[in-house]
Amino acid sequence: MRGHRPHPVPTLRRVHPTDPRDAAPPLTVLVVEDEPTLAEAVAVRLRGEGFAVHVRGDGPAGVAAATEHRPDLVVLDLMLPGYDGLEVCRRIQAERPVPVLMLTARDDETDKLVGLAVGADDYLTKPFSMRELVARVHALIRRVRRAAELASADVGVPPQRIGDLEIDRSGRRVRRGELEVHLTPIEFDLLACLARQPQAVLTREQLLAQVWDWADASGTRTVDSHVKALRRKLGPDLIRTVHGIGYGLETP
Repeated sequence: MRGHRPHPVPTLRRVHPTDPRDAAPPLTVLVVEDEPTLAEAVAVRLRGEGFAVHVRGDGPAGVAAATEHRPDLVVLDLMLPGYDGLEVCRRIQAERPVPVLMLTARDDETDKLVGLAVGADDYLTKPFSMRELVARVHALIRRVRRAAELASADVGVPPQRIGDLEIDRSGRRVRRGELEVHLTPIEFDLLACLARQPQAVLTREQLLAQVWDWADASGTRTVDSHVKALRRKLGPDLIRTVHGIGYGLETP
């Protein structure tokens, strides 16, 4: 398997400066949604939260807008004309890492796993409340900031080895055996979180709080989907499920 360059952690500007003399541009959100009424409702709510919002209604326009505006976060519908949401996400992430909240009308686990594999960080199933969408957006922004802080703290830290697994936090690289494994930024953060306490079993709520900075238990299925994605890449034996509790990292 060929090696992959690690994903850098995107940097974020401040939404609300504490000093008007030190004002920074608002964070930018790109909404790619082909239902005009929903797209406008999302845009209005996010603008009310202090974000600068750009709206596009098809896949090619969404990719072009991501290149032009370099958003801090993307709200992306799965079913789009031109390119579907998976292709849009793939193209955006190939250019630069950016947190993506994917919207899907189908509660299909396969769609979600594929979406996570191409770089989506989280997903919402339609219909959803605007309150939940805003909460997820803020949580993703906090996650990126926390990941940047952890990455700075991990500079120069030697790789952690657990059996044949090697986690290089400084370079954000993972190897299993002789092979380098390509993980999305949030998959890396989830694995690193489990590896910090390899003897412990972490509940889904603890993982949501530590990796996503998301305290609402309604997001626990997001954890399950990311664990499944990790198992597909690293093998089924590495992360164990403790039914009714959560997940732990197997140690030799």
